[in-house]
Amino acid sequence: MKVHPFEPVYDENSEILILGSFPSVKSRENGFYYMHPQNRFWKVISAIYGSGYPETVEDKKKLLSDNRIALWDVVKSCDISGSSDSSIKNVKINDIEGIVKGSKIKKIIVNGRTAQKYFEKYAKCGMNAEYLPSTSPANNVFSLEKLIKIWKTELLKKNTL
Repeated sequence: MKVHPFEPVYDENSEILILGSFPSVKSRENGFYYMHPQNRFWKVISAIYGSGYPETVEDKKKLLSDNRIALWDVVKSCDISGSSDSSIKNVKINDIEGIVKGSKIKKIIVNGRTAQKYFEKYAKCGMNAEYLPSTSPANNVFSLEKLIKIWKTELLKKNTL
């Protein structure tokens, strides 16, 4: 059983919550989200918000905070082989409702189908989530340019709630 090794990134001003499934081996080794060098998450987010690529964890946290983005994963603990989402079993879910209640979250986005599956099945936070294609290197259907376009449309859309 692997347990999620790091805390969510959010503050009282967060308006968008992006949820992945569970940290990759590289992310677990490096103690932060989307740390596999081929994962395109940070390239997508920095391109959308017009900032340089965030090299350090502190730069990544600042990029999120400056743009009112919260970041976490749906899965708190699970059995997993390496980084393979398809191998995830025996899932326990993070307290997503706690972040939603402790912030100004207006929109939840799930990064990929596995995050969507577990969010829809288990998360009880009173909100729906928008699915966006995974930034994982395993998702080779979408080019970086296509991911940026799709993610930008959703992230910059004004919420009408």
